Amino acid sequence: MPSHTTAPRARLPVLAAGAALALATAPALALEAFNADYQASYMGMKATGTMTLAPEGAGRWRYSLDISNALASLSQSTVFEAQGDQWRPLTSRDRSKVLVKSSDKTARYDWGKGVAQWSGDVKSDRAGPIKLQAGDMDALLINLALVRDWQAGKPLKYRMVDDGRVKQLNYREAGTEQISIGGQSREATRLVHDEGDKQTLVWVVEGMPVPARIQQRKDGEDAINLTVVSVN
Repeated sequence: MPSHTTAPRARLPVLAAGAALALATAPALALEAFNADYQASYMGMKATGTMTLAPEGAGRWRYSLDISNALASLSQSTVFEAQGDQWRPLTSRDRSKVLVKSSDKTARYDWGKGVAQWSGDVKSDRAGPIKLQAGDMDALLINLALVRDWQAGKPLKYRMVDDGRVKQLNYREAGTEQISIGGQSREATRLVHDEGDKQTLVWVVEGMPVPARIQQRKDGEDAINLTVVSVN
């Protein structure tokens, strides 16, 4: 068991890709509620994971990820507003715990005022406000948008406003491979994002509303590794 006890700072891997596809784009998938179960590795130990999307009425949806094992837990949730292909985060909550150390952060995206702010266990220089631009999303919501946009053949570039900072994220497509989902072999496209000593790999499958696999690495070692078991 690791000797450190600080709460993990990693968000769910955020996803994006580089060049636009040359093929004609297909219609984006319509939002539909789902519940996905994952087998996982988190902080070096086996874990279980769930990813869900549920309607909240008035064009709003709640997208959540939960990962836990005997050592640690990670819970992320974003409420967003969907207007066609435009998805705007409204609030998000990020909770994590390692042994007895915990962290709880809340973000609010005020599109009327055009700013995002953070509260809870945040440093003063990460509290905001940060000015919002059309198309901005948080880290968790970008995961969902990436699957949508990849299947529609759209450019996979995103401006992330999350954890009191702004980042432009780009992924590169890195070939295909066969992966097993529910005992069936499916062809998955691998997307890769490199950022210093960190690397995120994401496998997406045609017709599947969630990433089939997500792997986040730091200094060559896995921090988070999720593989989908079932999607309902």
